[in-house]
Amino acid sequence: MKIHRSLAEAVVHSLQLIFQENKYADRVIEKTLKQNPRWGARDRRFIAETTYDIVRWKRFYQEVSQSSENDFWKWLAVWITQHEFQYPDWEEFDGINSKQIRSRLTTEYARKIRESIPDWMDELCGAELGDRWERELHALNEQAQVVLRANTLKISIKDLAGKLLEDETETDLITNFPDALILRKRQNIFQTQHFKDGLFEVMDAASQTIAPFLQAKAGMRVVDACAGGGGKTLQLAALMNNKGKIIALDTEQWKLDELSKRARRAGAFNIETRLIDSGKVIKRLENSADCLLLDVPCSGLGVLKRNPDAKWKLSPEFIDRVRELQQNILNDYFTMVKIGGEMVYSTCSILPSENETMVRQFLSSHQDQFELEEEKRCWPSDGFDGFYMARMRRKR
Repeated sequence: MKIHRSLAEAVVHSLQLIFQENKYADRVIEKTLKQNPRWGARDRRFIAETTYDIVRWKRFYQEVSQSSENDFWKWLAVWITQHEFQYPDWEEFDGINSKQIRSRLTTEYARKIRESIPDWMDELCGAELGDRWERELHALNEQAQVVLRANTLKISIKDLAGKLLEDETETDLITNFPDALILRKRQNIFQTQHFKDGLFEVMDAASQTIAPFLQAKAGMRVVDACAGGGGKTLQLAALMNNKGKIIALDTEQWKLDELSKRARRAGAFNIETRLIDSGKVIKRLENSADCLLLDVPCSGLGVLKRNPDAKWKLSPEFIDRVRELQQNILNDYFTMVKIGGEMVYSTCSILPSENETMVRQFLSSHQDQFELEEEKRCWPSDGFDGFYMARMRRKR
């Protein structure tokens, strides 16, 4: 493959925004691709995948190239060598020794360099997960697959697969994920008419297990207390067949606005959004919910496949703060569950300290009110994102 200068410059510019201006990788790439609509599908794929690869393997590439921090052209040189392409005759590649790079690519490195993560992350996750960390870390460096969730308010999974195939979008069903389709080839499906018609949402297969785990049924009153953009809220509406009521809460109005827009597209009409702008919002909902979903803020260590830049933005201090927030949410929000109702605590983290430990602490201090019914893990090594969920029943 010939490396075109405009594409290489787009990659390097994207890396500058991600690492020097601390921008989110997905937003940077989206903006970069929008700025030049003349790029074809192959060029767009090159920019997106190359940028993500270099972000994911930053530490490894820096070690292999023996470069300084933020020497993006040298990191790109490693990527080019690794993929066995030819270097263009550009001044940015002057002095690059491809033979030395090939030799260093096959050198044995310590795990934190080989798998390209910060020292503290390797130490923390290794301490919490033991031998399991090696397997999960390797899986987290794989490219995330694109998974769709059929909106069963409008279409069945088989009919959706048929409609997509008519548009030359090939998909596969996934065993044990009844509403999920996996794309055989990465492509921009947000521009399709099927997406605009609300026939599907993009949602990782493991993420699709949380809403059913809540066991909400048609006619119930459900509170999704950390709704965000509403992926799980919309799935709950479909599972409840638009019957009953879902109250979606969040502390950010723009997220609730996005949820409302998505709900209109999906034809989900049993959702009401409320902004948490004071403690009164929670107080008014006390003892009212048949089911409460607490999909709490977390480190996001289970979703590094799709957010590799998070490796370089996270810190031990942030994780300490998020653990405190998780405990506060559990202790403050559980009052919304009525006696006999169900509460699910979930995260997209793989750390026991954000998951099992958090639930055990809550149950220990509320043992007369709640009992654990079931907990479940989705590991990155299973092929999708990493999630934890625990369902608890309120006794009194």
